[in-house]
Amino acid sequence: MPLTVLSDSEINAILYSLTREDVLSLQNNLADALHEYSTGTQETTGCCQSNQPQRIAIPASNNQTTLFMPASTSTSRGIKIATLTRPSESSQNESLPSIKSPVSRSPTASSTSTPSTPPTLASQTSNISIGSSSKPDPSLTSSQSTSPIGSLTLLTATGTPYAFLAASTLTGFRTALMATTIFARRTNVHTICVFGAGLQALWHIRLALLLRGPEIHHVHIINRNFERARKLMEEIYTSPAWSDLRKSNSKLDFSIVSNEYGEYNRLLKERVRKSDAIFCCTPSTTPLFPAEYLTSTEGRKKGRYISAIGSYKHHMIELHPDIIRQAVAPEHGHHHHKHADRGGVIVVDSLSACLEEAGEVKQAGLKPEQMVEIGELLMVKKASMLEIEKGGEGEVGLKRWLQAGNVIFKCVGLGLMDICVGEDLVMLARERGFGTTVEGF
Repeated sequence: MPLTVLSDSEINAILYSLTREDVLSLQNNLADALHEYSTGTQETTGCCQSNQPQRIAIPASNNQTTLFMPASTSTSRGIKIATLTRPSESSQNESLPSIKSPVSRSPTASSTSTPSTPPTLASQTSNISIGSSSKPDPSLTSSQSTSPIGSLTLLTATGTPYAFLAASTLTGFRTALMATTIFARRTNVHTICVFGAGLQALWHIRLALLLRGPEIHHVHIINRNFERARKLMEEIYTSPAWSDLRKSNSKLDFSIVSNEYGEYNRLLKERVRKSDAIFCCTPSTTPLFPAEYLTSTEGRKKGRYISAIGSYKHHMIELHPDIIRQAVAPEHGHHHHKHADRGGVIVVDSLSACLEEAGEVKQAGLKPEQMVEIGELLMVKKASMLEIEKGGEGEVGLKRWLQAGNVIFKCVGLGLMDICVGEDLVMLARERGFGTTVEGF
């Protein structure tokens, strides 16, 4: 059997060629696999939970961790091996530039609208921290990449190797693909906030624009290290791969907010409060913003979709536990103030994995009944939508919550996601002429 080898640059080329229809097809395939993970058995599907071993983490003295993630689908077996590095405290920049634009709203935040020329740079420094800590989490201040380095090996159901893929871009894409599945169904997506400026942030932004681009007017990139955010915005504004997305919406506006600006706390609160969707893509060990931004009476008026995918260990946390606790708190019959619907649960990729590994889940003290797996939820929603189309009522409350209420999605990552997306990428590579083929491997 031929072996297909895909480098990171070749995977990038495939992913940047995807259309909206391609992305929706990939999301449907992933949703089907996760549904089988949540509801299937060994007798019915290879995707079932019992066929997905717990990943193994091997720490190293050089501040790295290597993860071994075996997984299975009905058609493939495979393993992803990925090494992650947490930035050291010393890797911080003392003086960073700021973007200046003719439409800048404030001397403390850079902003520009598309289509325009790339932002120009000038020097500016400031030191304002968030919360009670006087020192930002080093995992967010470093300009060092925290993207995983490694590979994905795919085998047929009978054990024959048929593909070998670089894992860095694949990991960023597959997580964003899952995180934007609910986002694609939201009623309001006018303003999005993205915490982080690495590969995860890039793919969350790109997929959001591919799926709902004409409806998105503001994208706020929030990162404690300005230089990484500047590089991300520079790519969006100068790369030919982003040209169609830049030109498709004349109202689209980007901004950067960094704690190296003055008035960081005021700007952070404003951006978070006005957001319709928040994508958290950082390996943070402290909450990215105070809980009261969203738990106060004012913060609860607006329905938001929040995805937290950056923290994957019990000591890592992006969302304050109080935000999680409020999301799962029982609804009371009477309210003195208007607030958005909440579902009484948070959505997770894997119940067992999040109970074991997710810092937000562990620190908020969640119980299994306060979470629902996305594979189960999406299929319930699909069934209810079909019922509505046939004249029935469907799950009206579920539909209203998912489309307009406060929805939190917590993802720690499953090897199954890598295998499922990897299978599709190999198929696309063979159809479109990407990669290297080793005959008779």
